[in-house]
Amino acid sequence: MSRADLAPGPGSAVARPTRALWTFGLFRSEFVTTLRRWRTLALLGVLAAVPVLVGIAVKMETGDGSGGGGGGGGGGEGPAFVAQITNNGLFLVFTALAATLPFFLPMAVGVIAGDAIAGEANAGTLRYLLVAPAGRTRLLLAKYATTMAFCLLATLVVAVSALAVGTLLFPLGELTTISGTRISFADGLFRALLIALAVAASLLGVAALGLFVSTLTNSGIAAMATTVGLLITVQILDQIPQLHAVHPYLFSHYWLSFADLMRDPVYWEELRKNLGLQAVYAAVFGTAAWARFTTKDITT
Repeated sequence: MSRADLAPGPGSAVARPTRALWTFGLFRSEFVTTLRRWRTLALLGVLAAVPVLVGIAVKMETGDGSGGGGGGGGGGEGPAFVAQITNNGLFLVFTALAATLPFFLPMAVGVIAGDAIAGEANAGTLRYLLVAPAGRTRLLLAKYATTMAFCLLATLVVAVSALAVGTLLFPLGELTTISGTRISFADGLFRALLIALAVAASLLGVAALGLFVSTLTNSGIAAMATTVGLLITVQILDQIPQLHAVHPYLFSHYWLSFADLMRDPVYWEELRKNLGLQAVYAAVFGTAAWARFTTKDITT
């Protein structure tokens, strides 16, 4: 019997684990490379600083002993968590996520996603990546997985920073939900984790949009600027009352639905709409990015 007879065929089960390991290794390499960039560290630093500034501002505002109020309601359309921070530091997590979600978090994700492909092309490393047996589809999937991992990491950085500052500056304990019921600190901490996951999931549409824009140009700066510009444009459109008919189809419309996780019982309707909308955006722009990238003439 020859050695060729003993060798596994191209479609054997041995090839699949090897391919899966290669895909995971590619994702790990991309994620580590992204985290090592000074730009990424600067973005994470800014996100971590936002809860610190909010916490210090609230502490200074209430330093004379006047409470910020204890009600869960408030004016405006966003979740009114600020008034609860002085009563329970855990509310700083919800406030920080509500403060960073409209701009800081999606801007950071847009920068990472916009630079994913265009940045490699601009640096002249894209062709070398494709020389390896990764393939365009697998490389694109690794880039999107890296961006999604950054979405989660950035959200957790905000949440952990806010929890640390809230613990240092304010009391902890049972907390009052938006519905007015009391829940334990452990339950509130669990809901804070769910809220962080919901916020991270809210950024998947932006990640797919940024990745698609990144396949359209060889300039990383242009891709990042375009993605952030589209993000700002969409949010402006979402604030124009005359365009109310298109608001439910804008990826930012249901972002603040995470506040419903602080109701008792939880309202799931808008949360489901948000996750469904993000899935649609991810599917549409992810497919568009794949169609563009797999047919693109790579010259750099």
